[in-house]
Amino acid sequence: MENISIVIKIFIFISIINVWFVRFNKSTSWRGGDASDMKDEFKKYGLSETMLYIVGGLKVLSALALLISIWIPSLTVPAASLMAILMAGAVSMHVKINDHLRSSIPAFSFLVLSIVLIAFNQGWL
Repeated sequence: MENISIVIKIFIFISIINVWFVRFNKSTSWRGGDASDMKDEFKKYGLSETMLYIVGGLKVLSALALLISIWIPSLTVPAASLMAILMAGAVSMHVKINDHLRSSIPAFSFLVLSIVLIAFNQGWL
């Protein structure tokens, strides 16, 4: 189980870094609505540019804390909890604008993976 937890943490970290640094200004098939980049996506959700940077900063911070939690396990639950909250918010934004289910798959997947990390850490799985 520990190896699975490590793989999940690394996967989330790499994915979040990819979304917020590599693909930030690019169009992808996962964007909300017909957004062309991250700023446009947040506009589609009715969120401000300030909220864009707050959410992005929190996601990157959470992903970094998950990576560090490989060596400092006490960070796992707080980091995974924050990520789960942020991803639940992301899913709700996709629902708010009536996105296709496909657009919500990444956020929903990270929500589930974050819950799995919490469950592993708490001994529930």
